Order: sequence, then C-alpha cells, then structure tokens
Amino acid sequence: MTVRQEWLDSLLRIVSPVLNALAEGRLKETLPQDFQPDRARFAPLEAFARSMLGLAPWLEADPAELSPEERKLQRVWREKALVCLDRATDPASPDAMLFDRDGQPLVDIAFLAHAVVRAPRALAGALNSRVRRQLADAFRSSRRIPSGESNWMLFTAMVEAGLFALGEECDLMRILAPLRAFQGWYLGDGIYGDGPRFRWDSYNSFVIQPMLTDLVRQTACLHPDIEAMRENVLRRAARHASQLERMIGPDGSYPVIGRSVCYRFGSFQMLAQAALQHMPLPGLSPAAVRCGLTAVIRRVSSGDGMFDGAGFLRPGIIGSQPELAEYYINTGSLYLCSAVFLPLGLSPADAFWADPDADWTSRVIWGGGAGTLDHAVD
Repeated sequence: MTVRQEWLDSLLRIVSPVLNALAEGRLKETLPQDFQPDRARFAPLEAFARSMLGLAPWLEADPAELSPEERKLQRVWREKALVCLDRATDPASPDAMLFDRDGQPLVDIAFLAHAVVRAPRALAGALNSRVRRQLADAFRSSRRIPSGESNWMLFTAMVEAGLFALGEECDLMRILAPLRAFQGWYLGDGIYGDGPRFRWDSYNSFVIQPMLTDLVRQTACLHPDIEAMRENVLRRAARHASQLERMIGPDGSYPVIGRSVCYRFGSFQMLAQAALQHMPLPGLSPAAVRCGLTAVIRRVSSGDGMFDGAGFLRPGIIGSQPELAEYYINTGSLYLCSAVFLPLGLSPADAFWADPDADWTSRVIWGGGAGTLDHAVD
C-alpha cells in the first residue's frame, strides 16, 4: 500500500459513516448522541460540514491524474457528496439541518461553505439548480446569527465566500470587516489573536489562518483592500505552517495545548493546506511535510477506541478520552480532524507524494542531524 492509499483509506474510514448515513437519509437516526446529548440538534451539521471540509480537495482533484482505481472511487464519492448536500438542505428531507439559529450552526455552515470554496468544480459547479438554490438559501439563512469579536467573524466571511463560489450575490462588507479586523489582531511571527487577545490553542490552524488564506485568494478580485492584504496573509500563513511542522515530535506526537484538542490531527490543517497550495516553507521539502504528517496520522490512529462499534468517532486524542472534551463538543464536532487530509487534492505525481521519504525537522534534530535555523517573520 502506498502512503497516499493509506491516507485515503484513513480519510474515508473517518467520513464514511457520516456521508453514507446522510446519503440514505438516516444521519439524524444513526449519529451517536450519547455524548453531550444537549448538543444533539447541532451534531448532524457539524459531522457533515467538517467531514466535507477535509474531503473536498480530494473530490476536486483532476481525475485524469489519478489511477483507474482511485478515479473510480472518487467518482462514487463525488456523487455521494452531491446527494448529501441535497439531503442536508432540502426542507422535506428527514436529515434537513439547522442553519439559522442558536449560534452553533454559523460555525458549521461556514465549514461547509469552505468545502464548497475548496471544490469549485466537484461541488459548486456540479450541483443542479434546485440543490444549488437550497444550499444558497441555507447559507443566506445563517446571516441571522451574530458572530462576536473572535474567530467567529471569519465564519460570516466564509459563508459569503461560499455564496460567491455558487455564483450568488454576496455581502462584501461581511467579508471585508472580518479581514480588516484580523489585520489589526495580528500579534507577530505568524500568529493572530482570537479577537483582541492571544489564546494559546490551535485555532490559528483550526479556523483563522486557513480561512484567511482562502478568503484572500478567492475574493481579492472583489475589493482592492483585500488584494492589498493578500501578500501578508499568505506569508503569515506559511510561517504558521512552518511552526506547525516543528511541533511534530520524532514519534509523531505533538503538544496538547488549549481547547478543542479532541479535533485530533485537525490541529495541522494549516500545514496540510500549505502543502496543498504549494506555499513556500523555507528549509522544508514536500516529502518532509508528508512524512511528518503521516507520522501524526499514524500516532493518533494507533490508539484503541478512536471509533465506536458503528465506525463513528469517539472523543479523545489517542483512542477514547472523553474527559478531554469541552461542553460544546459532541460526536459531530470531532470530524474537524478530516482537515489533515487536504494534500489528497494534489496529483499522485506531485512532489508531496512522489519524492522519496525525508525526515521532518524534529526527527532530524533529535536524531543528531544537521537541522535548519528558525527565524521569526514580521
């Protein structure tokens, strides 16, 4: 088995129970609600949107560059994803989801919009007119939910970017205001505050940097202020990706700091996105990033109890550790871990997949090898 096949098998093992149930109109019926049952009304959208967040780049990959076996599998999952979008947004569906009230849906409609932005052909461009209209209506309905001064501001912006990707009219101020706010919240050396204050957790990688990056890449054409901030946003994102790579220990473990640690290797979304988008990472080869992320995936997946008997995720970092989950985390929340698999959107011939194995930074240094110096950026 190739490493790419290993990654794809891992991704599909994670998302299959969610998308298979939703395609059959049974996600609300089958998604476990024994963990944080008071969050049950949010869980289906959380599970679906967060699964799609990591799956979207692989769905978008050029089929002509894939092996016949992977191309056939991709075709099945592209069709399934479109069915799931219909099931989630059709008001008459047994799995119709909550988009427009009670706060939490704004988070996950934004993750779903981010998936649409990441797959403009396989998702946005492949929807029939009815489902496109349903999805656009769902995006617009989330405007009723206020965001507050935190990473939630980016959720309002990403929803508008999703509308733009669907060919719908978007509210430019809902994009501009969050982008401007985060330029004021930049703290230096590739790190933004989550609002005006610094919080030592993984939200720069869970939300802030990936969304800022794709927002400026997609919407710079809408306003000169966005184009003007694009270079700084991308440079800071690349710096944060490099920092994440240095957090991967020689054995694939990593620091457990801050909240939402049960999102597992979703903590490495910005590094995965940097690989997908070929961001320059000084001193790092694509193969070193691949090997480092593979070590993380294997380490996290090595524990017993990561999945329940039906294949759904259980809370924890390695195995099942429900004591590590905050009050707002339910079974659906855990699917943000899919974000580590973004490089599956690259061709198998890309250097990320094709180059010989290489050690990542901590493995080089702690193995006594010649490491590279690390320098801050403005």
